[in-house]
This record gives sequence, C-alpha cells and structure tokens, in this order.
Amino acid sequence: MPQTIFTTLRYRDCHAAIDFLVEAFGFEKKAVHEGEGGHTIANAELSFGSDVIMLGTEATGDEARRLVLDSGPAWTYVVVDDPDAAFERAKAAGAEVLREPEDQDYGSRDFTVRDPEGHLWSFGTYRPD
Repeated sequence: MPQTIFTTLRYRDCHAAIDFLVEAFGFEKKAVHEGEGGHTIANAELSFGSDVIMLGTEATGDEARRLVLDSGPAWTYVVVDDPDAAFERAKAAGAEVLREPEDQDYGSRDFTVRDPEGHLWSFGTYRPD
C-alpha cells in the first residue's frame, strides 16, 4: 500500500537540516525545490526506505501570519531494524542524545535524539499494526 500520511517539518535553515538528516539518520534526497534566490527551500522530499518526509524553510512575514507554524518542534518515530547502529550514526553526526538505546516493556528497542533545530527523533523496532 502506498504511503498516505507525510510528516512535514519546517526549519529556519532547511539546507543545513537536509544535510544533517542525510548524515545523521540516513535519509536520501529525493527532491529539493528551492525558493527564489536559493536561500530558502519551498519543499523538499527526503526518503527513508520506501517512506518520504517533506520539509521546507520556516515561513516568515505575511506567510508566517497566514500559516501559523509556531507550534513548537515535532517528534517523529522511524522504524529501523538495527537501532544501535542508527544511534551510533546519529550520535557521530552530532545529534543531541536524549535517551540511549534501551529495550522497552512492549518489545521494542529504541532511542531518542534532538536535531539542531529542536525536532525530536525516535528510532526503534516497534512497528504499529
């Protein structure tokens, strides 16, 4: 079944965020559509396996007032086969460690880190049905 829900994140420095997500978490650039002048990103798509997230530069000026996006950071969970390897990669790339890999009562092994702009990322073996 094709993906039907897409997480969309906003970053002040979306170019740096893309570089971080690729290096720290293993996302791959699928599409990057820059705004006028190349200083912003209107929309980017990053893939992780067969799934995709979308991101772009945080809105400013009139657009920010229209698209109230000041709700704070997001928290995204990503299913991986080897959370320990994913953790080492994220830590080596400078992700702020909030919770090291640990086994959960419900059978998952997972960890949580924060990216440079405050979004939280958990990676683990739990896969919702």
